[in-house]
Amino acid sequence: MTKAKILLQSISDVKEFVTAISMCDFDADLISGRYTVDAKSIMGIFSLDLSNPIDIIAYTDDSQALFAQISKFIVK
Repeated sequence: MTKAKILLQSISDVKEFVTAISMCDFDADLISGRYTVDAKSIMGIFSLDLSNPIDIIAYTDDSQALFAQISKFIVK
């Protein structure tokens, strides 16, 4: 399990993020406050408060390739 904070600021960011994460063969969740949604669900993502960074949890030990693809959304 690997965790990071991401920030999705526009509709195109959400679409690009979902496209990248949908190619992964493992599950991932996004957490905003007390809400948790499937990271591969575009409708779920839009139900979150995207004005603040949100947590992503990837349920794999080998998430390095995914985090390289979504690096522009990761908050340092």
